[in-house]
Amino acid sequence: MLSADELLAGGEVTYDIEVPSNVLNPAGAAAIDPDPANAKVLRLQPLTVADLQRISRAAKDSDNLAATLMVQAALVEPQLTVMQVAAMHVGLVEFLLEKVNQISGINTGLDDVNQAAQDPLAKAAFILAKEYGWTPQDVNNLTLGQVMLHLQMLKNQQQETQTA
Repeated sequence: MLSADELLAGGEVTYDIEVPSNVLNPAGAAAIDPDPANAKVLRLQPLTVADLQRISRAAKDSDNLAATLMVQAALVEPQLTVMQVAAMHVGLVEFLLEKVNQISGINTGLDDVNQAAQDPLAKAAFILAKEYGWTPQDVNNLTLGQVMLHLQMLKNQQQETQTA
């Protein structure tokens, strides 16, 4: 069996992401460096439930702001302000957002993420805290993918109990 520490560790992992020069500067990538092997590297961490709840509250109905906040929250190195991320070109933000979604276990669109970060996540946090005895901080440190996995495991366990 996995321990609670093993399950919660996913929110602390960081990933080095290569950003190709054609993504950094699509119009003049060849002038910067024609060799794609010389991509620049940055460090990202997965978003947690707490991150998504905060982003959802701050962004309200603005998908563009939500994307900016998601990238800013996931950036470990270099650390940037929201205004700095908002000043990036759209292609770079889209590239980074795709990587953030991937490492966070989010396989849905931005609209789905915004909606999921509302009441359903609060309910999910309550269920996980109740079933596993986790504190709210423990649950907030989970990535969205981890929350979804644990909820599915609980659902499967309930179905097995009902059929037995």
